[in-house]
Amino acid sequence: MNTQVKNRNTPLLRSGLVALAVLGAFGAAQAAGTDFTTFKVKLVITESCTISTTAPTDVDFGSQGRVTTAVAFDAAGALNVNCSAGTPYTIGLNGGVNSLGTANAPVAGNRRMKLGASTTYVPYELYQNAGRTTFWGNTIGTSTVAGTGTGASVALPVFGRVTSVNSAAGSYEDTITATVTY
Repeated sequence: MNTQVKNRNTPLLRSGLVALAVLGAFGAAQAAGTDFTTFKVKLVITESCTISTTAPTDVDFGSQGRVTTAVAFDAAGALNVNCSAGTPYTIGLNGGVNSLGTANAPVAGNRRMKLGASTTYVPYELYQNAGRTTFWGNTIGTSTVAGTGTGASVALPVFGRVTSVNSAAGSYEDTITATVTY
């Protein structure tokens, strides 16, 4: 009888018993349950417009000889606006730093260029169209330029007119602020 017990204790039998013991230990080490939670992945997309990425082209009337009679001198510049595709926008121009009225709410006839630190001015105006009949101001819905973004930079012309150069000789200038609202 002692021989039969010895036969049962063979290396193959011992390997099997070790495997069962390992599996039993592994099963005991596993978690007794599970738990879970959820979370969101979020993104907010907003419309966007820039007017300052590409520098504007100045409205430069050049050099003009003094004339005592009324005469129109025209010039044009351009603003560059880049709005995301499908974004509606408006662009307004203030009255400039030398405006006769409220700079943020200009009216036709209030813009003027100034000669250095003097009190000498030359009146001028800015328009939305080449015929210089549509005043370009800063009141949304009445004097601003409206458009819809394409996702690319779009050049918008700014048309200027000086009607009198009967002022002291020298270099005149004004600074206009263009604002895009979207």
